[in-house]
Amino acid sequence: MSSEKYLPWIIKYRPKHVNDVVNQDEAKQKLIAWLKAWEEGKVEKKAVLLHGPAGCGKTSLVEALARTFKYQLFEMNASDSRRKADIERIAKMASQTSGLTGRKLILLDEVDGLDPHADEGGVEALLGVIKNTRNPIIMTANNPYREHLRPLREVAEVIQMKRLSEKDVVSVLEKICKAENLTCDPAALKEIAKRSEGDMRSAINDLEAAAALNKKVTVDTVKATTAYRNRVYAPWEALQKLFNATYIFQAKEATTSTDLSHDEFITWINEHIPTYYETPEEIWRAYEALSRADVYLGRIIKSQNWDLLSYALEMMGPGVAFARTAYKYKWKPFKMPERIKLLAESRRSREYREALAEILAARLLTSKAIVMSDVIPYLRVIFTQNPAYAAKIARGYRLPEELVTWLAGPRAKEVLGYVKKPKK
Repeated sequence: MSSEKYLPWIIKYRPKHVNDVVNQDEAKQKLIAWLKAWEEGKVEKKAVLLHGPAGCGKTSLVEALARTFKYQLFEMNASDSRRKADIERIAKMASQTSGLTGRKLILLDEVDGLDPHADEGGVEALLGVIKNTRNPIIMTANNPYREHLRPLREVAEVIQMKRLSEKDVVSVLEKICKAENLTCDPAALKEIAKRSEGDMRSAINDLEAAAALNKKVTVDTVKATTAYRNRVYAPWEALQKLFNATYIFQAKEATTSTDLSHDEFITWINEHIPTYYETPEEIWRAYEALSRADVYLGRIIKSQNWDLLSYALEMMGPGVAFARTAYKYKWKPFKMPERIKLLAESRRSREYREALAEILAARLLTSKAIVMSDVIPYLRVIFTQNPAYAAKIARGYRLPEELVTWLAGPRAKEVLGYVKKPKK
């Protein structure tokens, strides 16, 4: 008797070919194009950060990609082997060696599981692996826009996968029912798909549980064996839910359906109000509601009166959602809020400034404060105006490439070119 009979359905019916992955055409095209560019030696970024909600098929797509293009897959769960030493030992070795077939594809799963405090050094270790890898690397994440993942976003090509629709989930469940000779009520499959909220993995598990109870899968069977799940949505998905809400409870749920703090979610809403609303009246009403929510949150921080939170959620949820004068479903592309970008850039700039001051203070026998106020401003002028002379300074003080790039700005390539030229 075949051992496949005893496999969990989530493994038994995992996509074998890239074409078997449903409704992710854009992500598949980008991923295949990147892999072909790698094979031709024309790839700009050595890694991909593949992201999307749980159960949309990220890991399955990478596994199918490896099978389709005959790569040996090396898989490592970054949230399990999260220590710096583990990543450097396991992933670094894999990135430097060939597969048995000559080609290896590295999958680093769930990189957003790295804790910036408990797993200090994990992201830096991954950056080192990516920089020196000889094999293509694909990382997966549910939410890639957490602050501690910013360095990985900068060195990787970011590719998004969509949340699956109920229709997509039902189509896969119908194929499994046929393969397992199950009698499945169409309404039962729709109920499973509805409860899964686009999570194919949980939908297949629910179907298997219902089939174990009764070979005829009905709506009653599904209700007896499955439950609705509380999903954590990515910021842009929560925005879609908020701005397209048709009921007050939907708008309010959107404000608590993401792992962003209330202040962070207000920043995202603030950035996208002009994107979703068109008339001056709608925009004014939405900002008025959002400003009231911000006032309530400020009073909570000042007085620690958390009874006010419900008022803040009412304003930032239904208050913003129903600022529109007429309902019309809109899908709009999301973008990272400019305020968050500026904060990240200024923080990184301060870090580079501190690091440079520490290096130069030890060499110049002066304080870091004096270096920052009296030396670094002149260095920035030299590095942006005279690349050849700047390269001599960089070599003389053995400045790291990152600090040279920061000092030189738009002329960084010129300066680094002079730095790497052999001495005559």
